[in-house]
Amino acid sequence: MSENRLAVLSLIVSDRAESAALNAALSDFAPYIVGRMGVPYRERGVSVICVIVDAPAESINALTGRIGMLRGVTAKTLMSKL
Repeated sequence: MSENRLAVLSLIVSDRAESAALNAALSDFAPYIVGRMGVPYRERGVSVICVIVDAPAESINALTGRIGMLRGVTAKTLMSKL
């Protein structure tokens, strides 16, 4: 595996039915998660979640890809070499 990267995953969840699958994906990568903050945006009917991870790029990409396949969940990642 490559060196660790610091990354922020930004998630918008519009289908609450996917919450269990989203939490399962995050739990599988728990050793890499530094912190997580979620904010329900009731006016728009979505939740916005920010996840900070410190992991190899391959693991970050795997997590983002897994989350991005969930229906009603949008995932974007910003990665740094710090």
